[in-house]
Amino acid sequence: MNIVHIFFILLSIWVIWAASVSIILRNYSSNLRKTNRTRRTDLLRKLGRDSKPQQLVGFFHPYCNAGGGGERVLWTAIAALQRTEPNIVSVVYSGDTDATKDEIISKVKARFDITLDPKSLDFVFLTSRKVIEDSTWPYFTLLGQSVGSMYLAWEAMSKLIPDLYIDTMGYAFTFHVVSLLAGIPIGAYVHYPTISTNMLNRIKSRKRWHTNSDVISSSAFLSQGKLLYYRIFMYYYSLSLRSAAFIMVNSSWTQNHINGILQHSDFLLDMSHRLVFARFLLSSKYGSATSAQIVYPPCDTREISQFPLTGRERVILSLAQFRPEKDHPTQLRAFHKLLQVRSQLKLVLIGGSRNSDDDARVNNLRSLSKELGIENNVEFIVNAPYPTMLNWLSRASIGLHTMLDEHFGINVVEFMAAGLIPVAHKSGGPLQDIVVPFNGQPTGYHADSVETFAEALQTALSLSDAEDLAMRQRARTWAVQRFSEEEFEKSWNASRWKSFLPSSEI
Repeated sequence: MNIVHIFFILLSIWVIWAASVSIILRNYSSNLRKTNRTRRTDLLRKLGRDSKPQQLVGFFHPYCNAGGGGERVLWTAIAALQRTEPNIVSVVYSGDTDATKDEIISKVKARFDITLDPKSLDFVFLTSRKVIEDSTWPYFTLLGQSVGSMYLAWEAMSKLIPDLYIDTMGYAFTFHVVSLLAGIPIGAYVHYPTISTNMLNRIKSRKRWHTNSDVISSSAFLSQGKLLYYRIFMYYYSLSLRSAAFIMVNSSWTQNHINGILQHSDFLLDMSHRLVFARFLLSSKYGSATSAQIVYPPCDTREISQFPLTGRERVILSLAQFRPEKDHPTQLRAFHKLLQVRSQLKLVLIGGSRNSDDDARVNNLRSLSKELGIENNVEFIVNAPYPTMLNWLSRASIGLHTMLDEHFGINVVEFMAAGLIPVAHKSGGPLQDIVVPFNGQPTGYHADSVETFAEALQTALSLSDAEDLAMRQRARTWAVQRFSEEEFEKSWNASRWKSFLPSSEI
């Protein structure tokens, strides 16, 4: 038996196996859709909504009860649907199995002051959320979480298939499962690309980063291996995004990256994919997204925009979780330089600590402040209650943000709405969307190094009273006008999502 015979035998085995799997999947999908009619009817009866044709819009948001900025987007969108689309029922696929429907709705009201109608909302609780947690995948985390999300999407579709599926957390790999099993239109609201060309470029250049450790960046062999891994992941991430009918994003930075990923191609990987998965390639009858639309996230500016603009204390405020990408060490070093030319200042760092790693990071920052000799001028407030944060927003003069490539920067919007002058990193959302001129005049400052941050802080603190007040007023006016809940709802409703809803069903 020569190599040609072996090749044809293997090819025959593959064809038979692929055909068998394809038939099994099609039969499973068909049975799933048939049984879904009963589940759908039961849901509408439970809500008391079985008298008129109804449509179900499913939101995939496994951490819907977290109370963060992504959750504000979710609940503001659902509240808008409830006000404008009386025949639509919103269904949230949630992994928050430790909370009831009523408890989640109550928390949304308490945290965001958003009122939800329980008769137009229900939850499908998913028991397998652990498969998407980063702690489950200490190695190959991106791949593990993406495969885990596909399993979670299977659980979701096996419990209820909606008329339209919208991912609001960034799990693009779920699109393949939903398309295959449910055959419904798919949309997405993307806060941050799972992988980007920036990440690939850092691996190529062997630059040390919080996603590229010393062990890998110092080894040419390991760097090439990781680059291949990222290259394959990027290819399949692009395929996933292109299976969506429409995509909304939260900023210009995210839009540029997602549009680039949508156009991404790789000849060798494409040929390999078509050879291996030819029988499973799906073409959606709903079309494929070719570009993303910006829908700025809603920011609660109502209460903080009432804070006085004058009488501010010489306090520089940082609002950011104690994660490595937030780059708190740069804040401390810039503040140290600033104190060399200006005294009687205070730096307040407010942020959340999620786990022991974050706790260790805070301790390291405290040690750094002592090493720099600025500990008496620095205050750390970890996991501060909301009223404490509001108190500092009403008192501080400057808002400090140092994260490179922040996709949006809701904390910068909060600075501006509360009346602080922002000093933000010269990249991402703060550069392109938020700290931008208003009526031709500046609304804050940008920086990208310890030296330039210190200089920008010094400039902001040196403004005359008239210049200071004018800049605070411009920053507030721009933030309130551009990033309010009302503006979000207008943009959300103006997007194409509704055009992909099929005709009403009972």
